[in-house]
Amino acid sequence: MTAVSAIARRELWSYFVTPVAYVFMVIFLVLAGLLTFYAGDFYDRGLADLQPFFDMHPWLYLVLVPAVTMSMWAEERASGTLELLFSLPASIAQAVLGKFLAAWGFIGICLVLTFPIWITVNYLGDPDNGVILAGYVGSWLMAGAFIAIGACMSACTRSQIVAFILTAALCFVLLLIGQPQVVDFFQDSLPPRLLGAMGQLSIARHANAIARGVLDLRDLVYFFATIVAWLAASVAMLDLKRTR
Repeated sequence: MTAVSAIARRELWSYFVTPVAYVFMVIFLVLAGLLTFYAGDFYDRGLADLQPFFDMHPWLYLVLVPAVTMSMWAEERASGTLELLFSLPASIAQAVLGKFLAAWGFIGICLVLTFPIWITVNYLGDPDNGVILAGYVGSWLMAGAFIAIGACMSACTRSQIVAFILTAALCFVLLLIGQPQVVDFFQDSLPPRLLGAMGQLSIARHANAIARGVLDLRDLVYFFATIVAWLAASVAMLDLKRTR
């Protein structure tokens, strides 16, 4: 864990060395506010909750998380520093985990910076703060799943643009796969058991369940299993690239 911690600190610090991190934060905070108050009709609903705020997070992550992860490994491979990284006293798994934790921690910082909207809803009404906290947990777990997917796609290619497109496409599929419109479209052509399995693969479905304040073990297992599976795929891909 010492190697993982060192890599995570190094990568997290690297985000703030360049203006990219600050631009990302500003874009995330501005879009989160605009989408919540305008697209989500925060005031017109007349309810003291942050449901419109959390409903917009999947679509924010769909664009912004691939922008964070696209250079995670693609830049290392393109610049030739991947071999230098693997010469350090750390395994591939430790490097993958360290980079993932750094990106996940960065997204966590962005989420913490949205605290003014939490203060606003408490000023305007009497919300259930436990449900709001659960919403933040669900959003962070969803971001973790997206980051793990992005890390794997970045490990598959030298091109950051290709990594961005692949990550966005996969995350988009996982967001849509459990939507009622998609399920209804395949209702006549697929057996009910397969339709149910499609619904269980939806990231948005599990995140929304947590955002309602329901901390179901199945939802937590889904997110952690998704993260572990994609990180394991990243390790396998990097190991394959190194042996070639």
